[in-house]
Amino acid sequence: MKIDAVFSGGGVKAYAFIGALESLEAKSLRIERVAGTSAGAIFASLLAAGFSLEEIKQKLQGLDLRRFLDAPKLTSIIPGSKWLFLYFQMGLYHGRKLEQWIRELLAEKGVYTFADLKEGYLKVVVSDLTLGKLVVLPDDLYRVYGIDAKYFPVSEAVRMSAGFPYFFMPSKLHGTKKEASFVVDGGLLSNFPLWIFENNNKQKKPYQRPVLGIKLSESVENPRPKKIKNAIDMFLALFSTMKQAHDARYISKSDQHNIVFIPVQGVETTNFHIRESSIEQLINLGKEHTEIFLKRWPS
Repeated sequence: MKIDAVFSGGGVKAYAFIGALESLEAKSLRIERVAGTSAGAIFASLLAAGFSLEEIKQKLQGLDLRRFLDAPKLTSIIPGSKWLFLYFQMGLYHGRKLEQWIRELLAEKGVYTFADLKEGYLKVVVSDLTLGKLVVLPDDLYRVYGIDAKYFPVSEAVRMSAGFPYFFMPSKLHGTKKEASFVVDGGLLSNFPLWIFENNNKQKKPYQRPVLGIKLSESVENPRPKKIKNAIDMFLALFSTMKQAHDARYISKSDQHNIVFIPVQGVETTNFHIRESSIEQLINLGKEHTEIFLKRWPS
């Protein structure tokens, strides 16, 4: 059966998506349209480009994530200078190596710009801090920035969506306006854009494919309480709450029977030093929870 899929953000936790995809393939579920935020956008772009599950596993399981920690060279010469870059450049790492890796991967399938993909088959969510709005790429490129999506690199869109605030430096998007927009992780405004195919669902066409969401957290009905002991904890709680608020409101009104919840615990989003044993655990966790879910889906 053909389905559409939406992947949440989650940083390195996204290795669990590999296990989820294994379960989907075992049930002969074929993914057509895809959408995602942050790490979910990376997986979505690979699927849209035509990578098979086996190819994705080969690319990701042996990947040393530390290669993406491209801090300014000055930080290795002057101790403590990284905090200056954090203040002035608004991030610890450039994010260029991450974008380059995505670009090289997609190039293997002949995908460079959105013109190389089937129209409407990939949607990436980003957050425009300058304009203060959520933006869906490539849909909003011309309307918001006057940019023709045919010439916009898919790798750049994915890198923007994966630009975790303060960790990676924000991207700049130059449109028809004089002032460039600062663009960061789409998860800031929508970490799980299940709503992205909503308009199509409302049309209720006979051939409409079911939309399956894969979310790297527990059910929104029972969120895990946050421990707040100091100002830093409070900031992180504020950031987390802001990320989840929009999606939680939507999901609470939607059919949660179409969402795979993978309760990843004990793994930091930006732990780029994650061990192979932890990666295997994430893959197994994703596979286990998706298999359980698929026993009753579609219902």
